[in-house]
Amino acid sequence: MTGQERRQQLLDIGRRLFAERGLDGTSIEEIAAQAGVSKPVVYEHFGGKEGLYAVVVDREVDRFLTMATRLLAGEDTREKFEAAAIMLLRYIEENADGFRILVRDSPPGSGSGTFSSLISDIASQVEYILGDVFKARGYDPKYAPMYAQMLVGMVAFTGQWWLDARKPKLEEVAAHLVNMAWNGLSQLDPKPRISADVTKKLKDKQQ
Repeated sequence: MTGQERRQQLLDIGRRLFAERGLDGTSIEEIAAQAGVSKPVVYEHFGGKEGLYAVVVDREVDRFLTMATRLLAGEDTREKFEAAAIMLLRYIEENADGFRILVRDSPPGSGSGTFSSLISDIASQVEYILGDVFKARGYDPKYAPMYAQMLVGMVAFTGQWWLDARKPKLEEVAAHLVNMAWNGLSQLDPKPRISADVTKKLKDKQQ
C-alpha cells in the first residue's frame, strides 16, 4: 500500500469502529490489528487514536454541511422540502457509520458536541428562510430563530430514531415530516396563546 492508501484504510476502519463503540470503546491496538499493521503505523499517520477520531469527525462534518447547504438552496416550495427530507434520510441511510459518530459525539439534550454545533449551523440557515416566509405571511419574523430550532430539531431527532427503527420506509417518513412541517407553517396562528383554562388549572395545582 502507498502511504495515502494506508491512511484511507485506517480512516475506514476507525470510522466503523468509532461508530460501533465510540472513542473510548475503541483501542489503538484493535485499529492496528484490523489494518494488519503495528501500532506505530497508526501513530505515524495520526499521532494516536484521538488524532484519527478528529480526522474522521471533520470529514463527516464537511460531508453533512455540504449536503445540508445544497438542500437549502433554491426556492422555498413544498417540493423543495420534500426533496430535502428524502435526501437527508438517504444520507443517514447511506452514511450510517458517519451519522452515528456525529450523534454519539453529542448525546441528545446535551447542547454540546459536534452534532449539536452542526444543528445550530443549519438552524441559522433555516432561520433566514423562515424569516422571509414569516414576513410574506404577516407573522413576526423575530420568532424565526425559535421556529428554525424547532424544525431542524424535529428532523434531526426523527433521523436518529429512524436510523435504528428503519420503519416505515424512507419516503413515507419523509412525507410525514413534510406533512407536519409544511402544513404546520401554512396554518400558523400569528399570535399563539396557551388557553386560559389550562393556565388556570396549572396555577391551581401549584397552590
